[in-house]
This record gives sequence, C-alpha cells and structure tokens, in this order.
Amino acid sequence: QVQLVESGGGLVQAGGSLRLSCAASGRTFSNYVMGWFRQAPGKEREFVGGIGRSGVNTDYATSVKGRFTISRDNAKNTVYLQMDSLKPEDTAVYYCAARDASIIIRALYDYWGQGTQVTVSS
Repeated sequence: QVQLVESGGGLVQAGGSLRLSCAASGRTFSNYVMGWFRQAPGKEREFVGGIGRSGVNTDYATSVKGRFTISRDNAKNTVYLQMDSLKPEDTAVYYCAARDASIIIRALYDYWGQGTQVTVSS
C-alpha cells in the first residue's frame, strides 16, 4: 500500500503560480511512477503529467505543456507540480497517483491521494 497526501492548493489569479506537493508513505517511493491528474466540475478526470522513477523522464498533457513542471525528490518521498501562467480553465481538484511501473503511463494508476482544490480567478 502507498498513501498519498496532496497539499498546496488554493485560490490564485490568472497568470499566477502555485506549487502542489504530494507526500508518499508506505512503500519504496522510488519504485513508483508518479502522475498528476485533475477533475473539473462536470468533467472527467484527466491526466496532467507524469514523472518516471528517477525523475529524469516526464510527460505532460498538451494543455499544460510549457506551463506546468513535475519534479520529484526521492529522498523526501515527495512529488511536486509547479504550475505557472495559470488560467481559469486550470480550475479543478488535483490528484497525485502512483503506479509500480517502469515507464510513465497516462492511466491505470493504483494509488490515489484525496485531492487538493485549485481555483484560478479571472
């Protein structure tokens, strides 16, 4: 079992920045590919980005590429989502997820956090 706890959400104006954190516990963090997802009201949950086990490889959804950056600190068992140039359409609940895999994937994650709300005002 892996437990994931997100933090760092909040209210920000369009054009602003936020950094989300996701702290993991329970298993060897570096064994897991980590992903960030989001779900806006009335919409399906969507993939935002993912990061490989070593932190070298990343993958981003087209909608956030160039604005969001994922990183991880395996010594701290934490993955981050730096969000810059935020837009009102980025408003959603953001979730981190973990999967015991060797490559970054956009679905089929095994463990999920409870989510943190991000609201971007215009």
